[in-house]
Amino acid sequence: MTVYDFTITTIDGAEKSLADYRGSVLLIVNTATKCGLKNQFNGLQQLYDDFKDQGFIVLGFPCNQFLHQEPGSNQHIQQTCQLNFGVNFPIFSKIKVNGKDAHPLYQYLTNQTSGVLGGAIKWNFTKFLINRNGDVVKRFAPTTEPEEMVEDIQVLF
Repeated sequence: MTVYDFTITTIDGAEKSLADYRGSVLLIVNTATKCGLKNQFNGLQQLYDDFKDQGFIVLGFPCNQFLHQEPGSNQHIQQTCQLNFGVNFPIFSKIKVNGKDAHPLYQYLTNQTSGVLGGAIKWNFTKFLINRNGDVVKRFAPTTEPEEMVEDIQVLF
């Protein structure tokens, strides 16, 4: 099993297979526009801009499970990401990342990353780096700034 085995819902409500991203290096991130870490949107967008021509894609998954820091509708989230942070990488429908109702993708991601940072998602902006084969290769803490991940990303090209 890889991330390519999952289907997700776009911010517009359409079903999308992650297999559509086969062959790309992915960074999967749970996001929240009202989080104190929200300025990471800028760094995530910069990573996307810098490496998209090499097959790198950031996938954002809004989540309201941490102090209700993503209370808006999908439309509001999309507008906020675009207008406030200039985001043009894919943002998907709001999901749950923890608990019995966690999206199957996030159940898979957390099961693939054991150890100190393994298990449940601790906060917004937890990041998972996925190689071109769809395998989880690294998990980054919420406080890891996007620019700190450049070397890890470049190794996968």
